[in-house]
Amino acid sequence: MAYNQSDALFEQSTDTNGNFGNSVSGQTNAFFMPKVYSKKVLNFFRKASVAEAITNTDYSGDISAFGDTVRIVKEPTITVYQYERGADVTQTKLTDAEETLIVDVANAFKFKVDDIEKSMSHVNWKEAASSAAAYALKDAFDAGVIAEMFSGVSSSSPDHVIGSDSSTTDSTMTHATNSVDLLGSDGTGVDPLDLMARMARLLDDQNIPEEGRWFVAPPTFYEELSRSSSKLMSVDYNAGMGSLRNGLVSSGKLRGFDMYKTNNIASTSNATGKVLAGHISSTATAQAITQTEVIRDPDSFGDIVRGLHVYGADVLRDSALVAAFYLIDTS
Repeated sequence: MAYNQSDALFEQSTDTNGNFGNSVSGQTNAFFMPKVYSKKVLNFFRKASVAEAITNTDYSGDISAFGDTVRIVKEPTITVYQYERGADVTQTKLTDAEETLIVDVANAFKFKVDDIEKSMSHVNWKEAASSAAAYALKDAFDAGVIAEMFSGVSSSSPDHVIGSDSSTTDSTMTHATNSVDLLGSDGTGVDPLDLMARMARLLDDQNIPEEGRWFVAPPTFYEELSRSSSKLMSVDYNAGMGSLRNGLVSSGKLRGFDMYKTNNIASTSNATGKVLAGHISSTATAQAITQTEVIRDPDSFGDIVRGLHVYGADVLRDSALVAAFYLIDTS
């Protein structure tokens, strides 16, 4: 028997001709259940994705296909006045300003499950196929969303870009023509914790809530962060259980941020790398696996599984994002 019939990913087939089944012709076969598989992939996807953890995902249930749009009503601004007895209270007229999130990115996956390999393998193919597809989709989704967030950072009023993609450095931690000289093995430069503190202060200046703040960086930044002699590191950075779900680095907070590590930040041209800090309200995302199909491979004994994942991302609050470029001098 090619498949374990108790596996929830497959259902019993009535086809005895081997036309669409998953087993060698003449044996009882099973049909692959696309809806169940899609759910499994999304479960793995959400556990792995950094972008899912740092954005507002409330709108994912509102989309079903590529090209869908979601209307997002922005939170109104209400002015508070000091009240004097007997005086009229000035009212604030609320407006329904809105943003439109467009589902404009589509990624596909496709793989083959061989009948004999499946029947003879001790591997749980449901878990293996689900996690493999999810992690591939996660990488594409995270890279696309994080790039959108970097491009949406406010560079004036307020200026939330620290440094630039440059091979020359300084230690001012402002929007300069140079990248930030990050403390490296040479013993000079800006402590990574101090750079994070500056990014937190810029968010403070815009009254961004502390709850829901996050910080995303590539491994090169975390390597330098782990060199820090600050006592805070031994308490916060190592307080958790190492790398957790969604790339979360520590169970505690560092400089008020939930800490995430990812390889899906686009490479810089001259600087060593770049980091991003923000609040979960800064960006909205919506994603779904809209198509999952199984077809019999016409040239061999196996099933071809393919799926379509669509998503959209929109920066709603550019003042709730801060980006920084850094250079590590290893000389």
